[in-house]
Amino acid sequence: MFNIADGGFTELHTLWQNEEKAAVPGREYEIWHRRHDYWLLGGIVTHGYGRWQDIQNDIRFAIINEPFKMDVGKGNFLEIKNKFLARRFKLLEQALVIEEQLRRAAYLNLTQDPNHPAMSLNARFAEVECLAESHQHLSKESLAGNKPANAVLHKVLNQLEELLSDMKSDVSRLPATLARIPPVAQRLQMSERSILSRLAASSSPSTPTTSHQT
Repeated sequence: MFNIADGGFTELHTLWQNEEKAAVPGREYEIWHRRHDYWLLGGIVTHGYGRWQDIQNDIRFAIINEPFKMDVGKGNFLEIKNKFLARRFKLLEQALVIEEQLRRAAYLNLTQDPNHPAMSLNARFAEVECLAESHQHLSKESLAGNKPANAVLHKVLNQLEELLSDMKSDVSRLPATLARIPPVAQRLQMSERSILSRLAASSSPSTPTTSHQT
């Protein structure tokens, strides 16, 4: 299955999930989803960026026309369609760049400093989430007059208050810390332009990158 491992840094996978849920059995191609994205990338590799009409007219990429058949005949049909394709490609490009950056980071064995305020903030957020979810039943029991539950609830609320106070301190330190971090391109020793060049170079003349084939 075609996939872009963007690490959840873009909305792509959320979109794919929602689109796949909305698909009707037997009419899957009528709602845009990851298969259309695959062939859109293939069309761009073949015809070039912005050549939307050439891509749409190429029988090999006919699948990308399916979701728009109901809109044929509308006054601004082509404009809406081309704008959608351009926006969708920008999202795919962003996800592909991030995937390559993550691959590069793994190759260079780059890891996040566990003492970084962002890591501390993330750990505390996970703790708050866990604490709230595991004790959510106490609220009902306390309202029902359960005194032991009420006592525990107050302890939990105090813990949450302390954690939120710590998180507030972490957040206040973030701007200064982030300002000292070198740009991603510098740390990866690879600019976004060179990433895009690598992605284009590893593509075949008629299909998207082989590592992403369905």
